[in-house]
Amino acid sequence: MASLVAPRHPTILWARSPEVARDVQVEHTNGAYLPGFTLPPELAATADMEEAVSSADLLVVGVPTSGFRAVLQEAAACIRPWIPVVSLAKGLEAETLLRMTEVIQQVLPGHPAAVLTGPNIAREIMAGKAAAAVVATEDLAVGSAIQKVVTRGVFRVYLNQDVIGCEIGGALKNVIALAAGIGQGLNVGDNTRAAVMSRGLAELTRLGVALGADPVTFAGLTGMGDLIATCMSPHSRNRAVGEQLGLGRRLEDILAEMHMVAEGVNTAVLVLALADRYDLELPICRVIDRVIRGELAPADAYWGLTAPGLEAEPG
Repeated sequence: MASLVAPRHPTILWARSPEVARDVQVEHTNGAYLPGFTLPPELAATADMEEAVSSADLLVVGVPTSGFRAVLQEAAACIRPWIPVVSLAKGLEAETLLRMTEVIQQVLPGHPAAVLTGPNIAREIMAGKAAAAVVATEDLAVGSAIQKVVTRGVFRVYLNQDVIGCEIGGALKNVIALAAGIGQGLNVGDNTRAAVMSRGLAELTRLGVALGADPVTFAGLTGMGDLIATCMSPHSRNRAVGEQLGLGRRLEDILAEMHMVAEGVNTAVLVLALADRYDLELPICRVIDRVIRGELAPADAYWGLTAPGLEAEPG
């Protein structure tokens, strides 16, 4: 995202690691996370939070959910009043089950909170391939201003006021991608994976609507679109983890090899806790949680299907 914005707007990327900040600032590369790509020379980088945040007119937070609140709390001492804060994270906070815009509202009250989400595989965006995203915020005037900043060339950004739907779609699709990846590793076939994706879409829609989302949202970019990309792309971290599980590898070994976070691993149990609040059945998410916990072998997950009833019902 910083690379998209930097050629048109002064942009400073904050990195936790001074070494990463130096590579971005001096070498215009980020070998650990985006090997093979040259970053825009206009993009500045620093490991100093105050330097990155103190003069910003827009704060975009692209850290994993596990560190989201802590990074915001560090930024809170430096941020100017009232500037919008945009989340790129797709998941829920472990302790509270809050969405990231809710965390923003808690830590930075008075700042407009938004989420930028959609089917956006980083490597393809860096390669200049066309993509679309959604910026969701309750204030469309703020959303329109953010839209103008982040839209560039063949990267198109749409507006949406359904913040709940956009965030729930982004969180749950990672869990369904683990299921689709397991299917890939087990070589179950495209028909089976299509069924898992379709029933998974029904699950994330069911939970989203219970939380107050518009069901139409889940037929769009942040629902079906993001689900398809994450379940099918070989560059998807969650799909890749699922595939390795399907091939028989241990979860601990898979995660130890990864530089980045597969949010679905942590999200599965959180989604179930949220579903239990509303007495909802999410069979796919429940099975994936059991696989992650080691209670169910991946091969057995695809034999745990419930008897079919009406298509609108869980299962």
